[in-house]
Amino acid sequence: MSERTELVVRAGAVITPDVLAGRVPAEPGFIAMRDGVIVAVGAADAADAWADAADRVVDVAGGTVTAGIVDAHIHPIMGLQMTRGVDLSGIREWDAVRAALAAWVGETDEPWIFGWGLDPIVFGAAEPSFALFDGIGDGRPAYVTMFDGHSALASREAIGIAGVTGDETFADASSVAVDPDGRPTGLLLEISAQSLVWPHLPEQTFEERVEALGAVFRGMAEVGITSGQMLDLSAPDSFELLEELERRGELPIRLRISPWVMPGFAEGDLERFAALQGRAGRRWHVTGIKLMIDGTIDNGTAWLYEPDTRGESTESLWLDEAQYAEAVAFFHGRGIPTTTHAIGDRGIGFVAETLAAQAPNGTVHRIEHIETLPDHVLELMVRAGVAASMQPTHCTLYSRADHTDNWSQRLGDERADRAWRIGDLRARGVIVALGSDWPIAPYDPRATLASATLRRPAGRPDLEPVQPSQALSRAAALEGHTSEWWRSVGEQGGTIEVGMPADLTVFADDPLTTDPDAFATSPVLLTVVDGAVVVDPADVLAPRG
Repeated sequence: MSERTELVVRAGAVITPDVLAGRVPAEPGFIAMRDGVIVAVGAADAADAWADAADRVVDVAGGTVTAGIVDAHIHPIMGLQMTRGVDLSGIREWDAVRAALAAWVGETDEPWIFGWGLDPIVFGAAEPSFALFDGIGDGRPAYVTMFDGHSALASREAIGIAGVTGDETFADASSVAVDPDGRPTGLLLEISAQSLVWPHLPEQTFEERVEALGAVFRGMAEVGITSGQMLDLSAPDSFELLEELERRGELPIRLRISPWVMPGFAEGDLERFAALQGRAGRRWHVTGIKLMIDGTIDNGTAWLYEPDTRGESTESLWLDEAQYAEAVAFFHGRGIPTTTHAIGDRGIGFVAETLAAQAPNGTVHRIEHIETLPDHVLELMVRAGVAASMQPTHCTLYSRADHTDNWSQRLGDERADRAWRIGDLRARGVIVALGSDWPIAPYDPRATLASATLRRPAGRPDLEPVQPSQALSRAAALEGHTSEWWRSVGEQGGTIEVGMPADLTVFADDPLTTDPDAFATSPVLLTVVDGAVVVDPADVLAPRG
C-alpha cells in the first residue's frame, strides 16, 4: 500500500518534462500530492494503490494535466481602479468610442464617467485630447485610462476639479500634455501625472474592492492560472485587502508580490522596500522589486536610440539614470531580485548594461516587455544573463503586420519589424516567462499560448501574423507559462515531477497537439494550488443558471 496522500489526480494525459522535450508521448497517468508537494507521478496502471490511500481522488479521465499555469506579470489591485467604467478595448474608431461612452452614461447615474482600454489610434494623426468627451455626459467629469495603462485622458471638468495647470513638474519624466498656448489638453502621461486626478475620483469602498479583487482572482483560477507575479504595491491598503481575503478563505491563486520602486525615491525608501521582503500571508509573499526605465511607445514615453516618427520617446523615465543603477546595485547587493519594465530599444540596452555590471552573486534579474529589440541589444541581454518576461497578446492585440496600428506607426517599419522577438530570445538561450500584464491585456492563458504560437489573436485566421518567424513551438509556449517563470525568479517549480510544488492545471484538450485556435476555448477542468483543488469539474461543468 502506498503512503497516505491528500490528493490524487487521475487524467487522460500527463505532460511531464519528458513529454515537453518530445522524448515520450503524453499518456494517461496520475499525480499524488501531500503537504503542497508532488510525491508521486506515474502511469495509469499504478494509480489505484495511491488512490486507495488518498484523502481525495479527482478523476478527469479525458483531461490533460500540465504544471500549474503562471502569469508572470499582473496588476490585480491597481487594476481595480484602471478597469472602472466602460471597456473600450478593441474599439479603433472615434465615433464608436464616443457611442460606447454615451451608452454607458445613459445606463448609469455615477457622478463621473469612467472608461479604460482606449486605443490612441482613434485620434488618427491628432494628439489625444478632451475633445473626445465633447457633448457627452451633460458636464459630468470624465476619466479614461488609455490601453497601455501609462496614460489617461481627463475631461475639461476633471482637469478643473483636480486643479491641473500644465505647469506641474514631477520626480520622473511624467508630464501633462499642453496645447500651443500651454493649456492642458486632458492627456496625462505616466503615473505621476495621472495621480494628479486620482485623489478627486469617487472612492470605491473597501468592501467593494475586496469583492472585486476576489472576483479577479477567482476568474484567474477558473482559466487555469495557479500563480501570478504582482508587479506593484501602489495601493496603500494592499496588504489589508489581501489579509481580508485570506480571513474569508484561501486565495485561489498564489501571489508573488514585487513592490514598485518609482524614480525619484527619497533617502530611506530603498531600505523600506528591502524590509518588506518576506512579508507573507498563506498564499502570498513579497519577494523582489519592480522598476521601470521608460514608458510606452504608444505614449511617446519609451526610451529609443532614435526618436519615434513624432520626434518623441527619447528619454528615460528617470530624470537621473544613475539613480536607477543605484537602486539596482542596492537590491542586487542584498540578494533581492529585480524586474525592470523596459520597452524601447535604448531602455532595454541600458538595463542590460546595468545588470551586466553587477558582480555575480546568484541573484536573478529580469526585464519586462522588450517590445522592439535590435540584434546588438539582444546580444547584450544574452551576455548579461538576464531573464525576460513578455506578453504575446500585446503583440497580437495591439500591433498589425501591415503596420496600420499606432505602435508600428510610431516606430516606423524597420523598428516595428523587431516586434516582440520571443523566438529569437529563446533560440539564444534566454529564459522567457510569459504573462498578460492584466489589465493591459486579458489574463486568459489559453489566448496567450495561442498568440505565442500563431503570432495573431486566437480565432482570427483572417489576420496576418505579426513577424511569424518569432512564433514559439507549443511546447516552448507552455514552458513560458510554467517552468520558465520559475526559472526567471531563480526557483524550482513548474514541472510535474516528484518534489515540485503541487500546482496543476487540467485542460479538456492537449495544448501540445490541439490546434491553437481550438485550444483557446478548451475548457479548464481542474485547477490545483498548493495541493488543494480550487476549481474542480463540478464548478466548471455544472449547468449555468
